[in-house]
Amino acid sequence: MEELYNYLPKELVNFVLVTLFSLLIGLSQRKISLKHEGETTLFGTDRTFTFIGILGYLLYMLDPLDYRLFMGGGAVLGVLLALNYYVKQSQFHLFGLTTIVIALITYCIAPIVATQPSWFYIMVVVTVLLLTELKHTFTELAQRMKNDEMITLAKFLAISGIILPILPNKDIIPGIPLTPYTIWLATVVVSGMSYLSYLLKRYVFKESGILVSGVIGGLYSSTATISVLARKSRKASEQEATEYVSAMLLAISMMFLRFLLLIGIFSLQILLVIYPYLLLMSAVSAGVAWYFHTKRRKTGVSLEQTEEEDSSNPLEFKVALVFAVLFVVFTIITHYTLTYAGTGGLNALSFVSGFSDITPFILNLLQGTGVAALVVTGCCMQAIVSNMIVNMGYALFFSGLRGPLRKKILVGFGCVIGVNICLLLIFYFF
Repeated sequence: MEELYNYLPKELVNFVLVTLFSLLIGLSQRKISLKHEGETTLFGTDRTFTFIGILGYLLYMLDPLDYRLFMGGGAVLGVLLALNYYVKQSQFHLFGLTTIVIALITYCIAPIVATQPSWFYIMVVVTVLLLTELKHTFTELAQRMKNDEMITLAKFLAISGIILPILPNKDIIPGIPLTPYTIWLATVVVSGMSYLSYLLKRYVFKESGILVSGVIGGLYSSTATISVLARKSRKASEQEATEYVSAMLLAISMMFLRFLLLIGIFSLQILLVIYPYLLLMSAVSAGVAWYFHTKRRKTGVSLEQTEEEDSSNPLEFKVALVFAVLFVVFTIITHYTLTYAGTGGLNALSFVSGFSDITPFILNLLQGTGVAALVVTGCCMQAIVSNMIVNMGYALFFSGLRGPLRKKILVGFGCVIGVNICLLLIFYFF
C-alpha cells in the first residue's frame, strides 16, 4: 500500500481505504444483525458504519496532533451507542455489545490507517470481518465444548508458558546433557502435538470415519491408534476390516510426518539428512493404505460407520510425567551406552527402544549427544523399523488373529517394513 503514496496523495489513498474498510465492516455487521436481531433494533445501516469511518478520518485530519476533535467525536458516538443499547435492552431485552464495539473499532480505523503499516490495519479489518461472520460457528463450538475444555487449555498454557520458561537450563548430572529445561521442552512439544490431534478429532473431524481416525491418531501415537483400531476391527465385517487396515497404515504414514516435524523443531542438521527418508516412507505407507482402501471400494460394499468419540484428555499430567521419565531414562542409558559401548551399542539400543515409545529416544538423540548426524539418522531409522514391527504385532494380537485380517495386516505392514529395511540398507551401504 505504501507504494501508492509515490503516485497518489497520501490523504486520498487513506480516505479511500478508510471508506472501503468501513463499508465492508458495515455490510458484514448489517447482515449479522438482521439475521439475529431484526431491522427495528439496528444501530444503523452499512452506510452508517461507512459514515462513522469517514467522520473519524475527518476529525483526525483536522487535529492530527492533540486529537481533541477525534476524542470529542468518539465521545458523541459513545453517547449515541449507549442510548441505542439502553433502548434495546429495556424494550427488546437484547443485551449484545458486539455492534457497539464494532462501531467504535470502525471509528478508530482512520488513525490506524494513517499511522500504522499496511499489514497491521489489514490484519485488523480481516480479524473484525472474520469474527463477525463466525458468530454462529463460535456458538456451535461453545455448545459442543466439554465442561473441562478450558481447564485442558489452561493446562497446556501452564506447562508451555509458565513452567517451561522458569526451568533452569543447567545439567542435572555432570557430563550428561540433561537439564530440566530440555526435559520439559520435549514434553511440551509432544504434548502440544497430542493436544492438536485431540482438537482436530473433537471439533474439526467429529463425525470422522475410520480413515480419518487413523490420520488424526497418527499425529499423537501410532502405537495407541493401531491398538484401538485393531480392537474395533474384531466386530467388523471382512470388508470393514480392510478399511481398518488402511487406517492403521495411515497412522504409520502420519507417524513419519510427526517425526519430520519433531526433528525439524529440535535439530535442523538432522532434518536435512533424514527428511527424504521420512517423506518417502510416509508416501509409501499412504500408498499401501490407499491400495487397500480402493480394493475395498471395488467390492461395492458401502461403509457408513463412524468412529466413536474419544473423550480422553491428552494433557493429563500423569501422561506428561511418564514421557518425562522415559526421556530421562533414555538420556541416561544413551549416555552410558555411548561411553562404554560406542556407536555399536547405540545402534543396538535403537532397535531395543522400538519395543517402547520411541519418541523420547529420538528426541534425546537430537539434543546434544555429540553423535555424528549420520549415526543419529541411522539410529532414528532403526528405531522406527523396530517400532513398526512391534506395531504389526499389536495389530495382529488385538485384532484377534483373524484369518482374513491377519493376511491383510501382514501384507500391508510387511510392504512398509520391507521398503523401510531396503532404505536402511541403502543408507548404510551406499
